[in-house]
Amino acid sequence: MDVRLDHLVCWVSDQLESVRFYEQVVGLSGVRVEEFADGKAGFPSVRISEETVLDLMAYDMVRGVEEGTGVSGSAGHPVNHLCLAMNKEEFDALQVRLKQHGVAITGTGTNSFGARGLAPETIYFSDPDGNMLEVRYYD
Repeated sequence: MDVRLDHLVCWVSDQLESVRFYEQVVGLSGVRVEEFADGKAGFPSVRISEETVLDLMAYDMVRGVEEGTGVSGSAGHPVNHLCLAMNKEEFDALQVRLKQHGVAITGTGTNSFGARGLAPETIYFSDPDGNMLEVRYYD
């Protein structure tokens, strides 16, 4: 079986401000940002990897998303956190950008288990809408 994670959806209050946060602070690249700004795309995304994006969905789109899933109450609620893995150099650079942008690291961990085994270090912080992110690296 060849299954991959395609996308995640985060609920945000200001989609363009969220793109800026994920680009400037987290270091991800925007997807369909110009199309969104021009009214040609319903939402922007940021690229996590070649195969995975994070869709930045406005709270006022809850009803449309629920109609799409066919399940009332399935949209608009937060996920506990999403975790990004990067190399140690990128991890260190992220911590510098968090400090530069005044983003507090709210938690840390060591030897935390994840998809690739134990990560030596992990940090937690939230985006401007309170979506929690965990970032880690693996040796």
